[in-house]
Amino acid sequence: MGNAMKYAIAIMSLFMSASLFADEQSVVLSVPGMKCPACPITVMVAIKRVKGVKSVNVSLENKQAEVSYNDQLTDISKLQVATKNVGFPSQVINDNSTTMD
Repeated sequence: MGNAMKYAIAIMSLFMSASLFADEQSVVLSVPGMKCPACPITVMVAIKRVKGVKSVNVSLENKQAEVSYNDQLTDISKLQVATKNVGFPSQVINDNSTTMD
């Protein structure tokens, strides 16, 4: 195997290994401004657009968004910015910043 190929493989494995060490985190955000059936859809779409978000579950009834995300790609403040940018400021209710099994 040539040196160029070895170098390319080494670089690729560095980039790929970063995602192996990423932990999936979860947070529950209070989104009190949601009032109609379209509001949770707007919030869900905004959060899903944040790079690193794994899943989103938004409840109009509870006025909450439960989000699982890759902590190497995003953080809670970016999730809050996403909701604020679509007109729904949010606050952290529960931050489960531990590895999910």
